[in-house]
Amino acid sequence: MYQFGFIDTERALILKPFDAVYQHVLQRLGDAREVEACLSQPRTTKHLQQADDSEYLSVMSRRIFRAGLRHAVVDAKWPAFEQAFFKFNPLRVAMMSDEELDELMANRAIIRHWGKIKAVRHNAAWLLELAEQHGSVGQFLATWPVQDIVGLWREMKQQGRQLGGNSGAYFLRMVGKDTFVLSEDVVVALKAQGIVDKKPTSQKDLAAVQSAFNQWQQQSGRPMCQISRLLAMTVNY
Repeated sequence: MYQFGFIDTERALILKPFDAVYQHVLQRLGDAREVEACLSQPRTTKHLQQADDSEYLSVMSRRIFRAGLRHAVVDAKWPAFEQAFFKFNPLRVAMMSDEELDELMANRAIIRHWGKIKAVRHNAAWLLELAEQHGSVGQFLATWPVQDIVGLWREMKQQGRQLGGNSGAYFLRMVGKDTFVLSEDVVVALKAQGIVDKKPTSQKDLAAVQSAFNQWQQQSGRPMCQISRLLAMTVNY
């Protein structure tokens, strides 16, 4: 079982107000309409809850296979993945035998990466556990508070497979769960504000980043994904 680990925001009180971040983006681009057009909206709680568990397993697996490869290459092969993994039905995938996984290594229609293929079966079993505990995977994701999104990253890394680094955050972004992403540009922006001095990987640094995003969200009323994008736009566009 997981526990929510809400972050102390004391350190975030010294941050530059988020309006200053937004004004910096406007100074670079000069058009608020252009800026706003670049910002996405997360899925609503209802939409997250209504999505089928097989959709979550499919998207999770696609993110895993995309890592280190051109996304277009993986996406072009995805219909074959859907067929090879029984349309990502979590129960059927979790029941796949070692022999069935071995056979996939001879399937030229998909990307034959043994560690990632095994990860699909492991993650299917994990999602089944989540569905049993919470009613559905979507319910689990929908009710996890964005004020501790790094806790959700940690949960996915510990319980899932091939979901470390930024993969967990990118999966959440793909399914519409509100999250920030520690892209290179976002990390540069966080370093410029003195929140971290390197890419955050330790629990201490991740807590500091979560604290900063929590305060910016309180100030701006924006979802985490928009705050993340605007921070990146202070560095690059």
